[in-house]
Amino acid sequence: MSWQSFPKVELHLHLEGAAPPAFIRGLAAEKKIDLRGIFREDGSYAYENFEHFLTVYEAACTVLTTPEDYRRLTLAVLEESAAHGVVYSETFVSPDFCGGGDVEAWRDYLAAMEEAAAEAERKFGITLKAIVTSIRHFGPDKARAPAICAAETKGAFLTGYGMAGAEMVGRPGDYTWAFDCAREAGLHLTCHAGEWGGPDMVADTLRDLAPERIGHGVNAIHDPALVDRLAEAGTVLEVCPGSNVVLNATPGGWSGHPIARLRERGVRVTVSTDDPPFFHTTMTREYEGLEKAFGWGEEEFRALNRTALDAAFCDADTKTRIGTLLEGTP
Repeated sequence: MSWQSFPKVELHLHLEGAAPPAFIRGLAAEKKIDLRGIFREDGSYAYENFEHFLTVYEAACTVLTTPEDYRRLTLAVLEESAAHGVVYSETFVSPDFCGGGDVEAWRDYLAAMEEAAAEAERKFGITLKAIVTSIRHFGPDKARAPAICAAETKGAFLTGYGMAGAEMVGRPGDYTWAFDCAREAGLHLTCHAGEWGGPDMVADTLRDLAPERIGHGVNAIHDPALVDRLAEAGTVLEVCPGSNVVLNATPGGWSGHPIARLRERGVRVTVSTDDPPFFHTTMTREYEGLEKAFGWGEEEFRALNRTALDAAFCDADTKTRIGTLLEGTP
């Protein structure tokens, strides 16, 4: 069957990283900014490895300079997600790119994104919630301002806080202040770990930052005791198979990806696209890849979506409404 219309929940999506290349090129042309170096001849994003990917990502963000840019971006991203059956999405956004960490500037950007989310829900039937992220490779001190922005603007739309970026910069314990700030404000917590770092990075993140979810987390597979702990605690992993395969974060291609082994061991896994145009993926393609690699079908995907919805950073009424959509026939 075609998985495109199958109703889906996505928990791990970077808003800027989901920007269609044509959208970024269009903004660059409007603002007379030369970004030709970050695109291939076919118009797609050009990068060589993960470190270069981060450089290209941040270069693309240089054209996103106003709340209106983010309003347009949010609409474009949600229209694309909805076209692939996503009925509920959570997106990572950073005040570092939206006002430089200033709370009052951030409020304007956030309001623009929330306005776009409401419009997209009316037009495309997709619900969006926002998760503020600090950028790990900017350092522990720079992680504080986004956490404060998140704490000051927590609400029905902004429901979580986390950390993304280059995982091997520092150790989780270096960022406890920011996570404690967000926790005290009542925000849900997630954190990237175990994409590039080993099982110890996942274990240290759980111990020092105590997030409810782990972004990626796939390298936990190399420590059976840790896998058992994840399963027993019910910790949810926001797994992005296509991203891992393209970046070679998990060698062995789709068939060698650990998501199936983690799930078989009782770990609660979900499926997301991460930065879809960078990795030439969509939620439809993620499902197709998992079907081909592991023979997964409707039963498995419905279970994955139930897990994702249960772990979503939204209120009970929203979960009930989205749950009804998930039970529908695509």
